[in-house]
Amino acid sequence: MTDPAGAGLATDMSLEQLTSELERSRKALREMSKVGMALMGERDPSTLFDLILTQSRALSNSDAGSLYLVEKDDENADVLHFIASQNDTLPHLPSPTFRLPLNEMSLAGYAATTGRPLVLEDVYELPDDVPYSFNKAAFDEKFGYRAKSMLIVPMIDHRDTCVGVLQLINRKSNVDAEIHTDEDSDRWVLPYTEREVDIVTSLAGQAAMAIENGRLYQDIENLFAGFIKAAVTAIDRRDPTTSGHSVRVTELTCDVAMLINEQTEGPYAHTHFSDAELKQLRYAGLLHDFGKVGVREEVLVKQNKLSPVLGALVLGRFALIRITLRLDAASARADAVAGKGLVGAAEEIALIDAQLEEDLARVDRYWQAIQDANVPRVLDEEAAGILDEIAGHTFVNPDGEEQPYITPLELHFLKIKRGSLDESEREQIQAHVVHSYDFLLNIPWTDELSRVAEIVRGHHEKLDGSGYPDGVTSENLSLETRIMTVCDIFDALTASDRPYKKAMPVDRAISILRMEAADGMLDPDIVELFAESQVYRKVLDSDWREF
Repeated sequence: MTDPAGAGLATDMSLEQLTSELERSRKALREMSKVGMALMGERDPSTLFDLILTQSRALSNSDAGSLYLVEKDDENADVLHFIASQNDTLPHLPSPTFRLPLNEMSLAGYAATTGRPLVLEDVYELPDDVPYSFNKAAFDEKFGYRAKSMLIVPMIDHRDTCVGVLQLINRKSNVDAEIHTDEDSDRWVLPYTEREVDIVTSLAGQAAMAIENGRLYQDIENLFAGFIKAAVTAIDRRDPTTSGHSVRVTELTCDVAMLINEQTEGPYAHTHFSDAELKQLRYAGLLHDFGKVGVREEVLVKQNKLSPVLGALVLGRFALIRITLRLDAASARADAVAGKGLVGAAEEIALIDAQLEEDLARVDRYWQAIQDANVPRVLDEEAAGILDEIAGHTFVNPDGEEQPYITPLELHFLKIKRGSLDESEREQIQAHVVHSYDFLLNIPWTDELSRVAEIVRGHHEKLDGSGYPDGVTSENLSLETRIMTVCDIFDALTASDRPYKKAMPVDRAISILRMEAADGMLDPDIVELFAESQVYRKVLDSDWREF
């Protein structure tokens, strides 16, 4: 006869167990939801792999775990790459890296090949008829560990492709237990149940999606990096004389930013650039001069005050002036001989020759003055006066037309006070900043890179408002822009690849930076950090032409 009281007790215990199991399931679902969100949001591969292992071990009470990814080897064959591991019993062991053939001979290979979870109660006691094996000497005996129960789950993506394998070891009844010996494993290790299989399989699916998303994200990153490299190459090809400038400025700018991260006192003690901000700064540095592709080539690569076309015209005209003088002198000699005879015209011919020599010497002096003025350096008043004198001279060409030694346009360019560009050309060069900005605005930047265009637009601005293109002052210039401005000026001063000027000594370049900082144009804190750290040495001592 059945005891009603016993039946009631059994029912109560069953309800209690069901309630407990239901709560465990709810908790597991909540955790799985959190884990899924965390996995989908993680972009750093190593952090993602650690997260997968940490969460799968936590949800299954596993002592250890390993992660393998399916990759291609050098011969384009699929292999399993051991990518990460965790072990609570042996937490300080370095994680090795190795590859396994993608076949059924290994535990991970079997799960990846079959696409099914592999559940083992004791890996030391495998059936004789299975293709896989476990080498306890490879790890357990070497490091003093006892692997017992295992759950090996393939990570299958949405295309039903195995992207990797998640291997969990030693489900424990006590999370604080260490598993070194057979006795430890007998006392603390539990077999994996259907519940752990279901949970870990679900998590493995989410992990597979996260890994695929990470790979896609990396592919996009690589694609964008390729675009950046192509852009920098385009800049260098437009202006070969400044080849490497964008890369050098980028290295300097990023190095200064990382120096700021190291500061524990002073104005930057509480300033820190994140990895994302450093990446943003790197892209801004590489693209800061991209707008030069929109500047006319004859202006962009102009080395002297006269363009190559105008220079050739002046050279040809002065050759013609010399020929004309000699022809005029020869004609005058002939007329003298015809009128007075060779002996009678001797004195007149001597005067003609003397005048020719004087005229040719004057033309040579004018030509030298033009060559001197054509070099992009400061033009003094005396040199400017000689140019006006030259412009006042004319000659008659073979067609009988009177022409000036130099035209008003040529005079205009030769009288440029400083450098090789007149005001119109300088404005065209300065417009490269706006060209860069407008170009960068057309790129659909992610949130973490959203300020690239802003940083680039300000790299020729000065804190006192004397820069361009907007003439903004310090309150409108970010720290990143201020850093880039200092680095850009330093490289322009010290670059050794400019044919139109000599590289300035470092000490002189630093003095100019400090002078501009004292005048309120540059950030003095950045200039001093730049100068005192000698961060520029790495760039000066190396060839930074490759991206």
